[in-house]
Amino acid sequence: MRPEQIKPEGPGRGKYTEEFKRSVVDHLLSSGKSAKQVAQDFGLNHWTVREWRSRYGSVAKPPDAPMPATPEAMKQEIAQLRKELARVTLQRDILKKTMGILSEA
Repeated sequence: MRPEQIKPEGPGRGKYTEEFKRSVVDHLLSSGKSAKQVAQDFGLNHWTVREWRSRYGSVAKPPDAPMPATPEAMKQEIAQLRKELARVTLQRDILKKTMGILSEA
């Protein structure tokens, strides 16, 4: 097990630090290996690596990034931002429901 990797003791799912997840994605993107190969290298499920790639694979633009030069580029950026917003909104809703379920128990 790597030092950046954190797993709770006992049965259940593993929990990994965000730094570890990002390092796995960086390795995936820089090595040219498949998600399955990288998952085997790190002892993970390949679906986990694919999920992390979708979450951490693209680097967010800094807030002071220049406006797109062409209307086509602007449309493309808006579409990408809408997709990201939908993903984050879904994650938020899932977390809200989870918190409601856990607080009832």
